[in-house]
Amino acid sequence: MNTVLDPQKLTGFGEMAWAWAFAFLPQLAVALAILIIGTLVAGWAGNLVRSLAARSGRVDPTLLPVFGTVVRYGITILVIVAALGQLGIQTASLLAVLGAAGLAIGLALQGTLTNISAGIMLLWLRPFKVGDYIEVGGISGTVREIGLFACHIDTLDGLFLFAPNAAIWNTALRNYSRNPGRLIVLQVKLPAKGDLARAQSLLKDMAAADPRFLATPAPAAHIEAYADGNAVISFRAWAAHATVGALQRGLIDAVRQKFEAEAVPDLVPLQVTRLLPTDADPTRLIEE
Repeated sequence: MNTVLDPQKLTGFGEMAWAWAFAFLPQLAVALAILIIGTLVAGWAGNLVRSLAARSGRVDPTLLPVFGTVVRYGITILVIVAALGQLGIQTASLLAVLGAAGLAIGLALQGTLTNISAGIMLLWLRPFKVGDYIEVGGISGTVREIGLFACHIDTLDGLFLFAPNAAIWNTALRNYSRNPGRLIVLQVKLPAKGDLARAQSLLKDMAAADPRFLATPAPAAHIEAYADGNAVISFRAWAAHATVGALQRGLIDAVRQKFEAEAVPDLVPLQVTRLLPTDADPTRLIEE
């Protein structure tokens, strides 16, 4: 059986489609324009707020990325609502739908929300800030940025690490930059028949003459052990974080030169060793 299309029906359908397109397409074009321009404005506004906050000098660098992110996301949400309103969608009922969708998305993205909550706690409690050198979960480096989702870390060998906030928050963390100083410990082996008191004095004088060492707590030196006709002198001193790296690298040679300058055979070091005090050694915390 052949079906014959009614030309009048086709004409009516075409007119209806044309009327719908004539009424809806301009709204769709405006909505797309709002969405595109609004997205660009959101990114520009986020960068502007971050730049102005940095120039003011009153905002901690740790919070700068968060300010930019909040402004960008806030404007983006307003732009999406405005674009939907332009299409004739009732935003009041949309909020209820978004609430239900948000619950479903939240359950599906529990890991992401965990990173956001961990980021908020890191910003609130501040166990570290931008520029601190930290060690956590087998990774270590200098913090470049603390974001809502992850932290950006630069390692000593120039690598970039993208560390999720949840991984940092749920793991014990070492901050090498937070306290005012770092302890340096040396062991110097000398012949036991030498002037050990003079050797201890030389070590203290060397520290006193170097401004990279902290005056408080005062440097200390004591005899650690006697063995095989030799004496081991333990030298303890504190240094500022900014100079501790260069100081540690040149300290052993500085001790050797200091003792050799005395031109006393029994004061020539047999061995100079730098030690890293363990966490179980409480003497690293004792101020003399």
